[in-house]
Amino acid sequence: MKNPKTLSHALELLGQEDKKWTPFAGGTDLMVLFENGKLSEGNFLNLWDLSELRKIVLDDKYLTFGALTTYSEIRKHVIFNKSFKMMVDASRLSGAIAIQNRGTIGGNICNASPAADTPPALLCYDAEIELKSHTNSRWIKYCDFHSGYKQMDLEPNELLTKIRIPLETRRFKEYYHKVGTRSAQAISKVCFAGKVITNHGTIEDIRLAWGSMAPAPTRTTTVEKFLIGKSLSPSIIRDSLSELKEELAPISDIRSTDRYRMKVAQNLLKHFLESAL
Repeated sequence: MKNPKTLSHALELLGQEDKKWTPFAGGTDLMVLFENGKLSEGNFLNLWDLSELRKIVLDDKYLTFGALTTYSEIRKHVIFNKSFKMMVDASRLSGAIAIQNRGTIGGNICNASPAADTPPALLCYDAEIELKSHTNSRWIKYCDFHSGYKQMDLEPNELLTKIRIPLETRRFKEYYHKVGTRSAQAISKVCFAGKVITNHGTIEDIRLAWGSMAPAPTRTTTVEKFLIGKSLSPSIIRDSLSELKEELAPISDIRSTDRYRMKVAQNLLKHFLESAL
């Protein structure tokens, strides 16, 4: 295992063609594999000491925060609590306090679990992420990062270094809800984040994102397009639930069934739209 003290050193190591490195920071997911005897031998790159990836910066366009920002730091930060409440709610529901103190947002993204708690909020916020190698740096939209189950637009020599959320001039109503076996320390059966602006009952803009409902965290853009410009009514809400059923196809697994997931998702969307009224 290597413990680089600077980002440039970490990127140099990742760029070595003769060695494959596995980056980690909080290690909360790796420890689960280790305890279960499923952690394969390899070359591990410990990023925990890279202070360059812990900064939280607000300017006139973005809130930018490093990939090593922990759930606890988000829960306690004044800017997140004031303007990005879904991130606070998602962080508060991500495991126990010990996990929140160690787990990082970059790890939550790059572990690429469909059931991850923060990605639906990031999708609703139209977040962007910075990917860096020793020779290159690029920003991409977070919605383009996941291409399938555990599949990402991330080269072997790249690190996710920063996340940024564009500042909104409009005032959205926000909603975040996670359904699991327990209220804490449970992997989500369904996770939902939503943002909406209404004007006299008509939806001007809306964003709907889900976890545990597809091979990767996803936005239901077809449902969004159906709702934009509509005057909210019981019949429109019912029709939106039908649209949701057409757009999402959840699976059955050890945590839940496809029928249960769809019913819960429809109930969450219904509650969100009714609250927007």
